[in-house]
Amino acid sequence: MLHRLTLRVLPSLALAVTDESVRKHKRIVMLVPGLVAFLFYRIAKQVVDLAEPVTLLVVSGLIALLTAACAYRAGRQIPFIRILHEDRVPRVLWVLGWIGFVYGIQLSLLVLALLWLVSYDYGQHPDGPAMMAIIISCTAVARDAFEIGHIRWLQSSGRPFATFPDGTALRALIREARFAPFKWCASGLAICWLLAQIAATAVESRGGIVVQLGMVMIAAGLITVFAYFDGQQRKEGWVSALVATSPGELLKFWWWPGLAFASTYYLVLLGAMLYPLHHVRPSPNLLSAAVGLVGGIMGLYGYYLGIRRNVEDRERQEVPVSLLRCPFVMGILGQSRSRSMVKPARPETPARSTAN
Repeated sequence: MLHRLTLRVLPSLALAVTDESVRKHKRIVMLVPGLVAFLFYRIAKQVVDLAEPVTLLVVSGLIALLTAACAYRAGRQIPFIRILHEDRVPRVLWVLGWIGFVYGIQLSLLVLALLWLVSYDYGQHPDGPAMMAIIISCTAVARDAFEIGHIRWLQSSGRPFATFPDGTALRALIREARFAPFKWCASGLAICWLLAQIAATAVESRGGIVVQLGMVMIAAGLITVFAYFDGQQRKEGWVSALVATSPGELLKFWWWPGLAFASTYYLVLLGAMLYPLHHVRPSPNLLSAAVGLVGGIMGLYGYYLGIRRNVEDRERQEVPVSLLRCPFVMGILGQSRSRSMVKPARPETPARSTAN
């Protein structure tokens, strides 16, 4: 889900995909796949056993793959043949495989885990949860694939972006083997795992899992905040920058993406334990490992996003705060840009291509 974080946290990408004309088009793109996914669900229900978790996830992933292809093409605004020629096969496979199939499965597991927490167990009532898992994941995949396609269309129209949301910059950061990202990854893993172990006596019940979910949301969210400020590499140091930021803006920062995505990753892992892995009652050690993994991921991603934000700042991309809709971006930009007195001006959007 790194692409989703990147699309909403980095100002240049957030502005590009939240322009009003783009939002209107995106609503249509999200509505149609949801209706089509329902039809596919009705057909698949007659052909395969959707009460089997692996079958459900494969079906959901395949529908999401088809959705990603169509939504990416809608955002890209050129025929598939030209997409293959201009974007090359590796990027197309990434959109289909990762944004479509894998992301669709992750979202389905998220839906199943949420329903399990409210006592609507897929194992006991497969029809309703299966339908929701397919439709909700398909809709979210359509949204993200369309936004990525739109970013790519803007790139091909001559609008530069410091970061493309495909994880290439993260892999480059890891290859550099710098200490800082691994420091935050290890810190997140160790702190969250330790907190989960302390609460291990309560995790045998469903209520205990809710407690653990709350812990990972709070702890991993805070780690994301700290890592992000460290990644920005400000001259005054990340602690001073953190202290200089108002509590209200830090709260927004912690809430999104820290808390939101920490809970998302935990629920995806919980869904994987409950259904494909058939752990009806996950052991405390397994749940603690999941909490630690979430903390490590959020620490790494927080530092990475800070680094990419630092790159955008160095390139002096002026961002109108009033146009930013993400509370995370809005708050931090409002704090950091106030000193440089950015003039609010809507960036020009290139004319839409008329190619079919």
